[in-house]
Formats: sequence, C-alpha cells, structure tokens
Amino acid sequence: MPVEEKLEEAKKQVERQIKMALLKKNMTQAELAELIGESRQDINKAVKGGTLPKDQMIRKKIYKVLGIK
Repeated sequence: MPVEEKLEEAKKQVERQIKMALLKKNMTQAELAELIGESRQDINKAVKGGTLPKDQMIRKKIYKVLGIK
C-alpha cells in the first residue's frame, strides 16, 4: 500500500476512534470543544486527522478527556 493510502487510512482510524468515544460519552464535538477550550473548527480539523502541531496537541487533549490511549 502506498504511503499516501496508509496516511489516509490512519486519519480515518483516528476519526472513527474519536467519534466512537464521543458517542459512548453522549457528547458532541461542540461540547468537547467547550470542555477543552478550543474552537469547534479546530476540533473538527484534529478529529479529521490534521497533521499540524496544533492538531496533534488538540488530539492529545481529546484523548485525555475521552480516555483514549
């Protein structure tokens, strides 16, 4: 599998994992954004697998809040 395809699959896995955790906690992305002090747009970019340092930092916050390891 080419590198780009692996990257896209990894992004999809991150998104699925976060969305499932949100569902289990009965929480929306908007509620998550408010809880961790980030904008809904930034949360969405991080959930979709953004690769900027800010996206990675936000995902770390998301993982902590949602109990994802």
